[in-house]
Amino acid sequence: MITTARLELRHFRPEDAESFAAYRSVPEVARFQSWDAPFSLDDARTTVAGFAAGDPLQPGWFQYAIALDGQLIGDIGLNTFDNLRQADLGFTLAPAYQGKGYATEAVGALLEHLFTERDLHRVSAECDARNVSSARLLERVGFQQEGFRPEYSWFKNEWTDDLLFGLLQRNWRSVGGAG
Repeated sequence: MITTARLELRHFRPEDAESFAAYRSVPEVARFQSWDAPFSLDDARTTVAGFAAGDPLQPGWFQYAIALDGQLIGDIGLNTFDNLRQADLGFTLAPAYQGKGYATEAVGALLEHLFTERDLHRVSAECDARNVSSARLLERVGFQQEGFRPEYSWFKNEWTDDLLFGLLQRNWRSVGGAG
Protein backbone atom coordinates (compact mmCIF):
# COMPACT_ATOMS: atom_id res chain seq x y z
CA MET A 1 0.00 0.00 0.00
CA ILE A 2 2.67 2.51 1.11
CA THR A 3 6.38 1.83 0.76
CA THR A 4 9.49 3.57 2.02
CA ALA A 5 13.17 2.85 1.51
CA ARG A 6 13.00 0.11 4.16
CA LEU A 7 9.37 -0.50 5.06
CA GLU A 8 5.97 -1.44 3.75
CA LEU A 9 2.72 -0.23 5.30
CA ARG A 10 0.08 -2.76 4.28
CA HIS A 11 -3.03 -4.70 5.27
CA PHE A 12 -2.57 -7.26 8.01
CA ARG A 13 -2.27 -10.91 6.95
CA PRO A 14 -3.08 -14.10 8.91
CA GLU A 15 0.63 -14.94 9.14
CA ASP A 16 1.19 -11.70 11.12
CA ALA A 17 -0.63 -13.05 14.18
CA GLU A 18 2.42 -14.59 15.92
CA SER A 19 4.58 -11.47 15.59
CA PHE A 20 1.63 -9.31 16.59
CA ALA A 21 1.01 -11.36 19.75
CA ALA A 22 4.73 -11.33 20.56
CA TYR A 23 5.26 -7.57 20.57
CA ARG A 24 1.89 -6.81 22.13
CA SER A 25 2.81 -9.20 24.97
CA VAL A 26 5.84 -7.15 26.03
CA PRO A 27 4.86 -5.26 29.22
CA GLU A 28 6.82 -2.13 28.21
CA VAL A 29 4.98 -2.05 24.86
CA ALA A 30 1.55 -2.52 26.48
CA ARG A 31 2.23 0.02 29.26
CA PHE A 32 0.76 3.05 27.45
CA GLN A 33 -1.62 1.12 25.20
CA SER A 34 -5.23 -0.02 25.54
CA TRP A 35 -4.42 -3.72 25.93
CA ASP A 36 -2.74 -5.69 28.68
CA ALA A 37 0.20 -8.07 28.39
CA PRO A 38 0.29 -10.89 27.67
CA PHE A 39 -1.69 -10.74 24.42
CA SER A 40 -2.70 -14.30 23.52
CA LEU A 41 -2.16 -15.86 20.12
CA ASP A 42 -5.90 -16.59 19.88
CA ASP A 43 -6.68 -12.92 20.54
CA ALA A 44 -4.03 -11.92 18.02
CA ARG A 45 -5.55 -14.17 15.34
CA THR A 46 -8.99 -12.66 15.92
CA THR A 47 -7.65 -9.10 16.01
CA VAL A 48 -5.49 -9.57 12.89
CA ALA A 49 -8.45 -11.04 10.98
CA GLY A 50 -10.51 -7.99 11.89
CA PHE A 51 -7.72 -5.64 10.85
CA ALA A 52 -7.28 -7.47 7.54
CA ALA A 53 -10.94 -6.85 6.68
CA GLY A 54 -10.65 -3.08 7.18
CA ASP A 55 -10.75 -0.41 4.48
CA PRO A 56 -8.36 2.53 4.95
CA LEU A 57 -10.51 4.79 2.75
CA GLN A 58 -13.60 4.50 4.95
CA PRO A 59 -14.37 6.42 8.15
CA GLY A 60 -13.34 4.71 11.37
CA TRP A 61 -10.30 2.78 12.52
CA PHE A 62 -7.90 1.10 10.14
CA GLN A 63 -4.75 -0.62 11.30
CA TYR A 64 -1.71 -0.56 9.00
CA ALA A 65 0.83 -3.35 9.42
CA ILE A 66 4.43 -2.10 9.40
CA ALA A 67 6.58 -4.72 7.66
CA LEU A 68 10.34 -4.95 7.22
CA ASP A 69 11.43 -7.53 4.62
CA GLY A 70 7.91 -8.99 4.83
CA GLN A 71 8.06 -9.43 8.63
CA LEU A 72 5.59 -7.57 10.85
CA ILE A 73 7.46 -5.20 13.19
CA GLY A 74 4.64 -2.89 14.31
CA ASP A 75 1.41 -1.17 13.42
CA ILE A 76 -0.16 2.24 12.99
CA GLY A 77 -3.81 2.81 13.84
CA LEU A 78 -5.63 5.53 11.92
CA ASN A 79 -9.11 6.72 12.89
CA THR A 80 -10.51 8.67 9.94
CA PHE A 81 -13.39 11.00 10.77
CA ASP A 82 -16.71 10.82 8.90
CA ASN A 83 -15.75 13.93 6.88
CA LEU A 84 -12.68 12.04 5.51
CA ARG A 85 -10.57 15.18 6.11
CA GLN A 86 -9.36 14.54 9.66
CA ALA A 87 -7.85 11.58 11.48
CA ASP A 88 -6.30 10.48 14.74
CA LEU A 89 -3.31 8.16 14.77
CA GLY A 90 -1.38 5.95 17.11
CA PHE A 91 1.54 3.57 16.64
CA THR A 92 3.26 0.56 18.17
CA LEU A 93 6.63 -0.95 17.34
CA ALA A 94 8.25 -4.18 18.50
CA PRO A 95 11.08 -3.44 20.97
CA ALA A 96 13.79 -5.00 18.78
CA TYR A 97 13.04 -2.38 16.12
CA GLN A 98 12.76 0.69 18.35
CA GLY A 99 15.44 3.36 18.23
CA LYS A 100 16.34 2.63 14.58
CA GLY A 101 14.12 5.21 12.89
CA TYR A 102 11.50 2.71 11.71
CA ALA A 103 8.57 4.31 13.54
CA THR A 104 9.56 7.78 12.35
CA GLU A 105 9.87 6.47 8.78
CA ALA A 106 6.51 4.68 8.92
CA VAL A 107 4.57 7.55 10.50
CA GLY A 108 6.21 10.06 8.15
CA ALA A 109 5.28 7.98 5.10
CA LEU A 110 1.70 7.63 6.28
CA LEU A 111 1.44 11.38 6.87
CA GLU A 112 2.83 12.04 3.39
CA HIS A 113 0.16 9.73 1.97
CA LEU A 114 -2.63 11.27 4.04
CA PHE A 115 -1.77 14.86 3.18
CA THR A 116 -0.80 14.45 -0.48
CA GLU A 117 -2.86 11.49 -1.75
CA ARG A 118 -5.93 11.69 0.46
CA ASP A 119 -5.89 15.48 1.01
CA LEU A 120 -6.52 15.34 4.75
CA HIS A 121 -6.69 18.70 6.47
CA ARG A 122 -5.53 17.60 9.93
CA VAL A 123 -4.07 14.63 11.80
CA SER A 124 -4.12 14.46 15.59
CA ALA A 125 -2.51 12.23 18.18
CA GLU A 126 -2.40 11.97 21.93
CA CYS A 127 -0.20 10.11 24.34
CA ASP A 128 0.46 9.58 28.01
CA ALA A 129 2.80 12.37 29.14
CA ARG A 130 5.23 9.74 30.47
CA ASN A 131 5.58 8.24 26.98
CA VAL A 132 8.48 10.51 26.07
CA SER A 133 9.56 8.40 23.06
CA SER A 134 6.17 8.73 21.38
CA ALA A 135 5.97 12.47 22.09
CA ARG A 136 9.44 12.99 20.59
CA LEU A 137 8.53 10.96 17.50
CA LEU A 138 5.41 13.05 16.95
CA GLU A 139 7.46 16.24 17.20
CA ARG A 140 10.12 14.82 14.84
CA VAL A 141 7.57 14.29 12.08
CA GLY A 142 6.11 17.77 12.47
CA PHE A 143 3.35 17.57 15.08
CA GLN A 144 2.98 20.43 17.51
CA GLN A 145 1.93 19.90 21.10
CA GLU A 146 -1.45 21.59 21.40
CA GLY A 147 -2.43 20.67 24.90
CA PHE A 148 -1.68 19.11 28.24
CA ARG A 149 -4.47 17.57 30.32
CA PRO A 150 -3.33 16.82 33.88
CA GLU A 151 -4.75 13.67 35.44
CA TYR A 152 -7.27 13.48 32.62
CA SER A 153 -7.53 9.75 31.96
CA TRP A 154 -8.23 6.93 34.39
CA PHE A 155 -6.04 4.36 32.70
CA LYS A 156 -4.86 1.01 34.03
CA ASN A 157 -5.87 1.90 37.59
CA GLU A 158 -4.22 5.32 37.77
CA TRP A 159 -4.81 8.90 36.71
CA THR A 160 -2.60 9.86 33.78
CA ASP A 161 -1.64 13.14 32.15
CA ASP A 162 -2.36 13.39 28.42
CA LEU A 163 -0.41 15.27 25.76
CA LEU A 164 -2.38 16.41 22.70
CA PHE A 165 -0.69 16.86 19.32
CA GLY A 166 -1.87 18.12 15.95
CA LEU A 167 -0.54 18.61 12.46
CA LEU A 168 -2.25 20.62 9.74
CA GLN A 169 -1.69 19.89 6.07
CA ARG A 170 -0.40 23.44 5.45
CA ASN A 171 2.17 23.06 8.23
CA TRP A 172 3.25 19.67 6.87
CA ARG A 173 3.86 21.29 3.50
CA SER A 174 5.67 24.29 5.00
CA VAL A 175 8.26 22.04 6.63
CA GLY A 176 8.63 19.88 3.54
CA GLY A 177 6.94 16.78 4.94
CA ALA A 178 8.82 14.57 7.34
CA GLY A 179 12.14 15.41 5.66
